[in-house]
Amino acid sequence: MNVQELLTRYATGERSFNGIALPEADLQGVNLGGVDFGRADLRGANLKGASLSGANLSQANLRGAKLNRANLSEVILSGADLNHAVLTTANLNESDLSGASLSGADLCDASLHMASISAANLQGANLSGAKMGGVRMWKADLQGADLSGADLSEANLSEANLTGAELNATDMSETFLTGAIMPDGTIHH
Repeated sequence: MNVQELLTRYATGERSFNGIALPEADLQGVNLGGVDFGRADLRGANLKGASLSGANLSQANLRGAKLNRANLSEVILSGADLNHAVLTTANLNESDLSGASLSGADLCDASLHMASISAANLQGANLSGAKMGGVRMWKADLQGADLSGADLSEANLSEANLTGAELNATDMSETFLTGAIMPDGTIHH
């Protein structure tokens, strides 16, 4: 299936494209709200400014995808491969990224209010300036992540690994840190 066929079928009401393979596809600015891209291969796809609100992308391969300014609110991305993906200023509010791999991903200035990022791999990710109030990140791996200037107020980072993470000017008011490994290697009690 190519991009044009996907868009035509979506326009006629079809939403299930589970397991579709569209690596490097140009889907910039498209509206695919509620689409089912579970286990899809979208490696390196261009989804800049796309609207995928309410979509299922669980276990999808989005390695290196461009999702800048994309609307990914309430999207299921559990178990997805987002390594080295670009998500700058993306809207991920109330999304499920539990168990996702975001190693080296760029989430600078992204909005992740009330998102679930539990047990996710965020090693070396750029979360500077991200808005993550109320985010659930228990057992997340944030080793070497840049969280400078991020809003983590009322977040749950219990048992998260923050070893080597940058927390300069990070708002951690009312953040739950029980059992978290702090940047200096100490465990928060």
